[in-house]
Amino acid sequence: MEYLSTRDKNLRVSAAQAITTGLSRDGGLFTPVYFPELGALDLKAMCGMSYHRRASYVMSKYLENFTTEELRAYALSAYSSEKFDTPAVAPLRQVDANTWCLELWHGPTSAFKDLALQMLPHLLSASLRKTGEEKTACILVATSGDTGKAAMEGFADVTQTKILVFYPENGVSQIQKLQMVTQEGQNVGVCAVRGNFDDAQNGVKRIFSDPAMRDELAGRGYFLSSANSINWGRILPQIVYYVSAYCDLLNAGSIRLGQPINVCVPTGNFGNILACYYARRMGLPVKKLICASNCNDVLTDFLRTGVYDRNRPFHTTMSPSMDILISSNLERLLFDLSGKDDALVRSYMARLSETGRYEIAPQMKARLDEIFYGGFCDEASTTRTMAGFHKVGYVIDPHTAVAAKVLHDYREETGDQTPAVFASTASPYKFCDSVLNAIGVQPVEDSVERIGQLQGVTGVTAPSRLAGLAGKEIRFTGVTDKEKMEDVVHGFLA
Repeated sequence: MEYLSTRDKNLRVSAAQAITTGLSRDGGLFTPVYFPELGALDLKAMCGMSYHRRASYVMSKYLENFTTEELRAYALSAYSSEKFDTPAVAPLRQVDANTWCLELWHGPTSAFKDLALQMLPHLLSASLRKTGEEKTACILVATSGDTGKAAMEGFADVTQTKILVFYPENGVSQIQKLQMVTQEGQNVGVCAVRGNFDDAQNGVKRIFSDPAMRDELAGRGYFLSSANSINWGRILPQIVYYVSAYCDLLNAGSIRLGQPINVCVPTGNFGNILACYYARRMGLPVKKLICASNCNDVLTDFLRTGVYDRNRPFHTTMSPSMDILISSNLERLLFDLSGKDDALVRSYMARLSETGRYEIAPQMKARLDEIFYGGFCDEASTTRTMAGFHKVGYVIDPHTAVAAKVLHDYREETGDQTPAVFASTASPYKFCDSVLNAIGVQPVEDSVERIGQLQGVTGVTAPSRLAGLAGKEIRFTGVTDKEKMEDVVHGFLA
């Protein structure tokens, strides 16, 4: 299968090339030429498979130049018991008669990014071999909290790679920051950016789009790549867990084959919910995609009005992975909804860059309304939702609480009681202060000690790698202005 740039559909590359380069040189994102079919027979077959077999089965439909043996080996390694604390990898927890929580945080960094970023290093290394690339991949990452650690954990000491992570200086939780600045590995680097996530993300995109920078790095034996969800190799493994969740519901007898479900996803950069949209395009019986935002509700307004407008206040919230006003992966959705109209997508992205605003065509808005619902959850409601779940014996983090509340609001507004799954994207132990406050406990001063405090209060065992952060050496203390991120890259590769 070939892949197209969202800004030039005549630009076609192989899967290995799309994964290796990450972002198209024209600034567009690579998307598959078509969506392979996932029918009833496929779903029935996958019901009897382990998670890693389901992963290789789904990914093989997009990676025709990768052998079945390769993909199975990668999945076995990526989702091994040494890395994930449950054989289910992405288990479902039933909340009530027709609601389930999809727990995506059982991997090594306790966040949903592990499901993709334990697989991506295998896909990238194989792609380097398949394309005959001899230069070293310099992987640049902008993170709103979870991607940075998950990417470094996946790529630490992987040959022919170096990885540099930029994060907003005051825009991640203390545990997220500690996870990043204590990361081990000889090929990793971390730097804070004075500004918010959009500033960090825009800086990375600026570097990718600079031909002089690319040429200079090529002369030194490097090429730029990405581990953000702009890379197709990040999106593809995320399709798997939505398919797997449907199979688990079938196995439990909770739904019948072909019965539709709704899916609610806490969303910032739009990659996680886009993966579910792609699963739907393949044929997964998803009726409604419910996009849950926090106070940074740019996506909620877009889905309701068809107008994307980032010209609004930026809020730093207790759910920092959603503190985003420029949702990069929305470009992929626009490309598909427009019928691959690259000129139209280019015009929208140009308006976003120049004015911070664009409005989609009426026929695209009508299609959006069929598939998506947008809602948001403010800080007070996030706190109340965490407290309510704790009362019934389930401890959830703020991002998960946003999804749970927006799903509740959707049902109240529409009366739609279709069986629903909402995504839980991080362990509550990554946000101990917010969870403790929500359940009426004053957090202790030390952020790592809060892990033990929350464990003692709830009786829920903390992930061992988070508990092990105490006393780890802080390796990275750098901070830069957003205009000087290029200098950090040069220094990292010196």
